[in-house]
Amino acid sequence: MNKPLTELTALPMALAQTRILVVGDVMLDRYWFGEVSRISPEAPVPIVRVERREARLGGAANVARNAVALGAQTGLLGVVGQDEAGEQVQEMVRELDIQDYLNRDASISTIIKLRVIGRQQQLLRIDFEEAPSESILRDKLTQFNALLPQFDVIVLSDYAKGSLVNVSQMIKAARAAGKCVLVDPKGEDFSPYAGASVLTPNRAEFRHIVGSWKNEAELTEKAQALRSKLSLEALLLTRSEEGMTLYTDTEVVHIPAMAREVFDVSGAGDTVIATLAVMLGANVPIAEAVAIANRAGGIVVGKLGTATVTKEELFA
Repeated sequence: MNKPLTELTALPMALAQTRILVVGDVMLDRYWFGEVSRISPEAPVPIVRVERREARLGGAANVARNAVALGAQTGLLGVVGQDEAGEQVQEMVRELDIQDYLNRDASISTIIKLRVIGRQQQLLRIDFEEAPSESILRDKLTQFNALLPQFDVIVLSDYAKGSLVNVSQMIKAARAAGKCVLVDPKGEDFSPYAGASVLTPNRAEFRHIVGSWKNEAELTEKAQALRSKLSLEALLLTRSEEGMTLYTDTEVVHIPAMAREVFDVSGAGDTVIATLAVMLGANVPIAEAVAIANRAGGIVVGKLGTATVTKEELFA
């Protein structure tokens, strides 16, 4: 019996040769850290005296950041504004050696999530967002089709901010080109994701689509019905403290959550889908790839804000 690929010395080389294209809603995550020592006299809210500011890649850019942290050759296709935040996103992408395929849209502002942190707790989040223009989205679809031959695995990271209105066309084109396509879905209708290789909804997203369930048997029935309806090779349901469950046409594999202290779940889904994509690109069997992605998710929730997991942490 062959050993799992993760036990072989070939894995680091396989990861380095994996080519991942991440497409979706690109964001800039900004953090303002400060001390909280009193309540405002103007309203019953804490006063945060900001002492430090930090910026990180968010959304689809965080997926790319996680993929490149694992050693994969990673490209990022998305839209940012023709503004200071867009410049910062582009600079950070290039510093991480992520291949930059960002489109600059002068008619919008870059999506920003501003989090105010006091005493190591998130006190407030402020979102700035606008949907990309139709002309930019048409250009992005053309660019996507041109980039397909250069990559092995396609990750479509949908945050419902408007960058993936052409997701159905992207999936069809990628599958026709023989690519593995992973989708992190959003919204009230999953039909645009039909034909993808793997769909990775979380528990709340899945419940919104199929309704509630009373037991594991009913959950499995609903999951397999959705997988079949959408012609998916696999459906990976992330279940927070209940771990993850993988549904394919031949098996149902449940992986318990790792027993770790949860510090911050921001971006955990990005880490999971990025890790899964990289492992599948390195030809790790899907059940084993899911187990590794589960481990990565367990590590990243122990960190503050959108974060990444290194190869050293993952295989320690």
